[in-house]
Amino acid sequence: MRRRIVFSPEAQSDLRELYLYIAAHDGADRAIAYVEKVEAFCRSFEEFPERGILRDDLFPGLRIVGFRRRISIAFGVSQDAVTFYRVLYGGRDLASHFSED
Repeated sequence: MRRRIVFSPEAQSDLRELYLYIAAHDGADRAIAYVEKVEAFCRSFEEFPERGILRDDLFPGLRIVGFRRRISIAFGVSQDAVTFYRVLYGGRDLASHFSED
């Protein structure tokens, strides 16, 4: 079954920040290409979404998967959708983004 792909506002913001960071260091073309690869990877979850590591300790139903050893992608799977909550680059603390506080 195919599921809808949803990027939360926080994930969209993470992708914009990633673009800005790469564009400042390596140029806009490289930034666009990299962000598009991240988005394509996320969209590949529409058919086989139950990948990654289940992290119920951080948030019920939360899954984490890596992308090219530089990005941690946090998402959840429901009956009809895969929702990407965060796209965290370069060692940002995942637990702090899902704490109960």
